Amino acid sequence: MPHFLRFSQGLETRLERLAERTGLSKAELIERLVSEGVDELETDLMFEDAPRRSHSELSIDQLLRESGLGI
Repeated sequence: MPHFLRFSQGLETRLERLAERTGLSKAELIERLVSEGVDELETDLMFEDAPRRSHSELSIDQLLRESGLGI
């Protein structure tokens, strides 16, 4: 399901710079940020016993598959 997000110019610049330096698309970076943020929110706010996965344990391909955006 597509979502439309509006970012401040400063955040947009940071995302563009990060995308250029890593070779990842801004969409991939945003997906990763949202996934990691939701994991953290679940742990902090709702599910203190939920297993917490480190971002280093997940590949971008796995994040995309889990989100329904990947193949």
